[in-house]
This record gives sequence, C-alpha cells and structure tokens, in this order.
Amino acid sequence: MNRVLFLIFFFFFLSFGFAQKGKLISKKVIDITDTPVWNSVSENNILKPDYIHLEKLDFFSITYQSDSLLVKGILVEPKKEGVYPVVIFNRGGNRDFAPLNLSTIINYASKLAEQGYVIIGSNYRENDEFGGKELNDVLNLTETVKEIEKADPNCIGMFGWSRGGIMTYLSLKKSDKIKTAIVGNGVTDLFQLIMDRPKMETAVLAECIPDYWRNKEMELKKRSVIYWPEKLSKQSSLLIISGKNDKRANQSTTTKLVEKLSELKYDYEYQEVITDHFFSNKRNELDQLVLSWFNKRLKNAN
Repeated sequence: MNRVLFLIFFFFFLSFGFAQKGKLISKKVIDITDTPVWNSVSENNILKPDYIHLEKLDFFSITYQSDSLLVKGILVEPKKEGVYPVVIFNRGGNRDFAPLNLSTIINYASKLAEQGYVIIGSNYRENDEFGGKELNDVLNLTETVKEIEKADPNCIGMFGWSRGGIMTYLSLKKSDKIKTAIVGNGVTDLFQLIMDRPKMETAVLAECIPDYWRNKEMELKKRSVIYWPEKLSKQSSLLIISGKNDKRANQSTTTKLVEKLSELKYDYEYQEVITDHFFSNKRNELDQLVLSWFNKRLKNAN
C-alpha cells in the first residue's frame, strides 16, 4: 500500500513539474491610454506620428510558470488575425534596475510587432543571478508561446539588449529552438566589464551571483560568450549590433567575439553604428536593422 501511495505521489509531482514549464497563468490586456507611457507617445490624447503604429497592436501583461516560480512578463500581438513568428525580447539591467516595462517594449520592439511578429519578454525571477537560474525564465517562454493563439511556436527568434545579450548568448548555448537572434550592445566578457566599470562587480555581480568571491573565475566565464563561442547553436544565426560610442559594453571585446565567430565559420553578421549604448540618435536605423534581419532570417527563412 505504501509503495502504491509513493508511486501516486511520485507521478503527481513529476507531472506537476512538467506542467510548470512555461505554463501561461494569466494574460491581461494593458490599455496604454491608462498608463504613464501614454503621455510620451501622444499629444492632445492622439498618438504622435512616430507612434501611430501602436494602433495596430495589443499589449498584455502575463504571468507564467518557470520551474516552481511565477514570473511576470509582457506580450505584444498584432491586432490583425493570423499566426505570426515569435521574438523573445531579453531586457537589460538587473533586479529592479531597467525592468521590462511598456516603455521598453514600445521603444525596442513595437515597430517589429507591427510588421507581423508576436513579441514576448520576461522580467526574470526576483532572485536575479545575472545569467544563472533565471535563464530558465527565458527558455521556458518557448513553451509559453504554445498557449498563445497568434504565436507560431515553431518559428522563434530572440532579441537581447545589453545584459539581455548575455541571456541571448546563453540561450543559444543551451537551446536549439531559437532560429535566429540579435544582440544589441551586449556584454561578451564580464572580466573586461569589471575592469571598465568596477562598481558593476561590487554592486551587481557580487550581489547577484551565488558564491561570487569563492567561484569568481568560473562564474564569470560561464556568463561570458567570448570563452565558448563554439557552443552556440549551429541551428541558429546571429546579428551583432554595436554602438561605437557605447560606454557600458566594451566594443573591443565584441570585435574579438566577431573574430572568433569568423574563425568558426558561424552564421553571423556584424554591424557597427556610430551611436551610444541606447542608440539614442539612431533609433530608426536600429528598427530597420532589426526588422530586416528577422524578415530575412525568421519570417521568410523557409
């Protein structure tokens, strides 16, 4: 009898564990006219010309399961009926700094969505390890999109910005479900990062990464693509975009990565743009680079 009960509980928890992998818990409409971002995208309660495309989109806040946790994120869908390629957007920042919010998704991915893409992004779990266990929160979105009617779960791309670049490189290392990816001003070498910006080590990395001081070299290498470019999925392709005046992510380490990818004959392209970390004066150019790449390598790849 005890053996039977044990097996029942075992299979219950086993099936529960599988059910948690990306399960969509809630999907709630965001009325952008009732959010603070409305003041920046509208004038006299009418969308500004640069944001008129937002009329064609629906925005949602989502909650989904990742491991045993509930994680929040944002979803953007074209209003027009159809099934669309998916782009997972990986935010920058860490913990509560630069979270994924409506403003971020509008500025970096709304024009892509308007051209026929479903955009989904995670805010990562509360216990942020800066490229540790919260990587599952990104990868599990490949399961979440199976529950979204307008999303094609067999056609998934990824777009990571800044720290989100780390998450993107790690995703390409661990998964073959990402058909193509874009990294914008991503960090490729955390050793160089802490040389350039020492406060990143004490105020971020040491606080986020478990047992940091004891395992520093191992943990930094695990999160730095420059040490394992050969492990990136051969089923994917990669566009790397770098701002020449970026003061947050060292461009020289990005060019070293590009050299290694070239030696490996990896399927990639590299674009340098004279701008800062946020592409402040080149947003239209960024939008065009992103759209062109995903149209070529994701939407029209087959």
